Amino acid sequence: MQYPLTEKIGNPDLLVGREKEFRQFDKWLSLIPDRLSKSKAILARRKSGKTAFVQRIFNRLWSDNGAVIPFYFDIADRGVWYPDFAVDYYRTFASQYISFIERDEELVNKLLSLDKIREYGLKNSNKLLVDDIDSLLIDKERGFHDSMWKTAYSAPHRFAASLNTRFLVILDEFQNITQYIYRDQNCSGKPDETLAGSFHSYSHSYSESKIAPMLVTGSYVGWLLKVIHQYLEAGRLKPMRLSPYLTQEEGLQAVYKYAQIYKEPITNETAVQINELCLSDPFFISCVIQSDYEDINLTTKEGVINTVNYEITDETAEMSLNWGEYIEKTVKRVNDRHAKNILLHLSQHASRYWTPQEIKDELHIELDVNKIQEKLLIMSEADVIDRGVSNIQFKGLSDGTLNLILRNRFEEEIKGFMPDLKQDFRTQIEALKTNEREIQGMLNQLSGKLAEHQLAAAFLIRKFREVDDRRAAILSVQDKSWTPSQSTNEKKTCKTCNIP
Repeated sequence: MQYPLTEKIGNPDLLVGREKEFRQFDKWLSLIPDRLSKSKAILARRKSGKTAFVQRIFNRLWSDNGAVIPFYFDIADRGVWYPDFAVDYYRTFASQYISFIERDEELVNKLLSLDKIREYGLKNSNKLLVDDIDSLLIDKERGFHDSMWKTAYSAPHRFAASLNTRFLVILDEFQNITQYIYRDQNCSGKPDETLAGSFHSYSHSYSESKIAPMLVTGSYVGWLLKVIHQYLEAGRLKPMRLSPYLTQEEGLQAVYKYAQIYKEPITNETAVQINELCLSDPFFISCVIQSDYEDINLTTKEGVINTVNYEITDETAEMSLNWGEYIEKTVKRVNDRHAKNILLHLSQHASRYWTPQEIKDELHIELDVNKIQEKLLIMSEADVIDRGVSNIQFKGLSDGTLNLILRNRFEEEIKGFMPDLKQDFRTQIEALKTNEREIQGMLNQLSGKLAEHQLAAAFLIRKFREVDDRRAAILSVQDKSWTPSQSTNEKKTCKTCNIP
């Protein structure tokens, strides 16, 4: 497989799991040539892996060189002048289209200028490209910025119709189109909040295109849903929620993979512990494996606990920094003690819905019920709690990572004492002993999926503890090159890698 689009995840091997999601999308993608696939919206909070997911879809389609041509565009969270946005959008589309046709990987990341695109169109008798470039340049000179944008956003559908082919339009962080595009050249004043509506009009709905369906993503679920409902009308894009968590087995696989790639020593036992404390959250696992904690030692239980605790509690840790930014953006409108108390409570009791009156009674809040509901509505729009079917039902997110961050940030202020996260982590690890047989079976299954040299490399241990014959047998894989010695006191050596 080729990777013409540089994936934000970095090393492509870092994308682990998501087998269920890829199977679902494989079916959806396979129906695009027959015009049977409806546009989709992937809903997931930040650091859930959705950008890695859609970028991998792009690279797979590009590598397959089949009937569907992928187009990927990231709508950044920074101000841009309207006509410049239109030109950037079209240059990205045209460059990626040409790269697909010519099998030139370089053009995916190194965009062609408008002049080069026109030159290519003339050379290859592609009237669509030539006419579009002429229109863009003339409209820009005349100040017809709406016409420029229409040329850009309609291009995939027009090309698909004219050339009898299919496109997939992938728009990452789609909600940003309502907040960062300015009619004013200095990007001052208010942004144009209506641009999302460009993809749905009475004359033509590009969000409903079956020859160039859309796949949009958003890190702020409430915001994205509001944009979709307001400008694309309900039902135009079929929503799909992407969990930030992998399955337990996929999470364990991620631990091994990340440890291997980042050359961080672990053991079988601590791999399970890391996965447990990180909740099979690949971003959380990545932060722990790459942690800057000065005493990092992921070969012992206490070393794992200390490193996980550092990532949650230290304000300079990557995990804490990322979540701090997220919470600051989403909770700033209700940044008071009552709101924090409500948020913490809902997060810790996320198994049921709560009404404003129930919250008032449970937490003994001296606020009017209507005031409590106002705060709940703001928090639901900010994607830190869920809203029920009725207007008075709210519940916390089933997001263990968020709960840990909230406890560390708010529990002392609300309850008067700091949470003892380390002790909680110890309790979690102790509970693993009751599932030892299940975990052992999972390790057996996992060893059959990963090549032996990958597992062995993941166990580059400074002072690797001796392992017994039974645990070594778990690592036995199809080529049988891992050969445990007869004595449990002898070190085991992988013949493939020659690593003790």
